[in-house]
Amino acid sequence: MTTANKVTVLRILLVPFFFVQVLYYERTGGEGHRLAAVLSFAIAAISDAYDGYLARRYNQKSELGTLLDPVADKLLLVSALVLLTFDKRPHLPNLPLWLAGTVIGRDAIQAIGFAVLHYTLGGKVPVRPRLIGKAATVLQMVTVSWALLKWPLDWLGPLALATAVCTGVSGVIYVMDGMKLLSASPDSAPLPGEPPDQPKP
Repeated sequence: MTTANKVTVLRILLVPFFFVQVLYYERTGGEGHRLAAVLSFAIAAISDAYDGYLARRYNQKSELGTLLDPVADKLLLVSALVLLTFDKRPHLPNLPLWLAGTVIGRDAIQAIGFAVLHYTLGGKVPVRPRLIGKAATVLQMVTVSWALLKWPLDWLGPLALATAVCTGVSGVIYVMDGMKLLSASPDSAPLPGEPPDQPKP
């Protein structure tokens, strides 16, 4: 359990606190709850970069960290996007339903793909982060932060659109990467047996 992994676990523990604070703010309108939600989200977002720095700087990369880090990101961002999609006016602006659908859909496909690769490759799945995937995560964090901070709504729509496009493209790229891994696996070869039927002349 490296220091980087402990920071990642802290991010996971912040998710229910953030969730509850947003719900309390929706119900009461108390600014203290909104500020607590913003603060917990900001700590989680900053610690996302910090645990990565620790892992690289002090050579603390581990298989556990490789699994926990994306789980922590997805728990935080999916819960935030789902919360902000439901009507919370006049306290908070609503995020588009298609944004949450894009993010959740991509994450679900990634999870299924990871499970298939884990089974096919015998438990060894090489995780290869992509720059566009990191950009999508950053844009998701910025979009959620924009809504929580109640910054100008004129920019929220274009920001959500850019986030959805980047998220969707990253999902397509990850699917292509997974298909390449499956194609290179011996388990994807046809099973031995009778030769296929030849077409009749």
